Amino acid sequence: MPEPSSITRFDVEVPGGRLACFRFGKTTPERVAIALHGITANSRAWLPVARALGDRAGLVAVDLRGRGSSSELSGPYGIDVHTRDALAVIDALGLKRAVLAGHSLGAYVAVRLGASYPERVRSLVLVDGGLPIPGSERADLDLFLGPALARLRLRFQDREAYREWWREHPALDGDDVTDQALSAYADHDLVGTSPELRSSVVEEAVRSDAADVARAAQDAYRLTVPGRILCAPRGLMDDPNPMQPLELARAWASKNVSMREAAPVPDVNHYTITLGTRGAAAVADAIAAACEEDRPAAPPSGG
Repeated sequence: MPEPSSITRFDVEVPGGRLACFRFGKTTPERVAIALHGITANSRAWLPVARALGDRAGLVAVDLRGRGSSSELSGPYGIDVHTRDALAVIDALGLKRAVLAGHSLGAYVAVRLGASYPERVRSLVLVDGGLPIPGSERADLDLFLGPALARLRLRFQDREAYREWWREHPALDGDDVTDQALSAYADHDLVGTSPELRSSVVEEAVRSDAADVARAAQDAYRLTVPGRILCAPRGLMDDPNPMQPLELARAWASKNVSMREAAPVPDVNHYTITLGTRGAAAVADAIAAACEEDRPAAPPSGG
């Protein structure tokens, strides 16, 4: 895991304030990916991936608007707003074209950016997100996100109480997530003072962003930039209902085989695909490969 001394914060001016971004390890314009986290997550979800990357590439992990150290950055929220924020990060880094890695919600932001601004994107790494989510268009948001939304209303006595809540989460109670990774993720999410510590995630942001996901997923089918999607076989609660079924991902990739790839990541769920050691290794390999490549965008395929 990167040491605190190797994590450096910088803020990017965006409408409404400043967006918190973090360099994990050494970054150079040629070998860096901008990492966008999930809908109730934060930048520290990428720490195990940064560790697995080692010296192959660096990450700039963003706390999306309404989360983590960007929790006080006001709305409006939504995929278009996050896309504009991500473009501001690309500009702040002085990148003409960027490698974008997105997990869950972050994948939909990456897809929207890649479809709308292909000239600014070298490659996309979509981590269990970016395509339609089976059944989500018919599901009530509170039922679909369930415990993730409920967590936002909980209060905790201290940091250890919040860590323990995460240790007991069905998706994280195995041995694949180190306590160091779990603690970093949980601690970065907390705001307030004891005994009223709470998640930094703004519920309005979650609801606004979730309402945009289905529309953003359609952008994946008009992408003309290189992209690979990694799929977890299990869902949010370590259940056997994946967010991105492999057959759906392979069908997407088959529409443009020269530019798209789809691959399973064995024995992970929607959380451990980045937070667990097995998932982080697979995601790191995909990011390293994306940073090595520099293929031009293809003409629209109609897929």
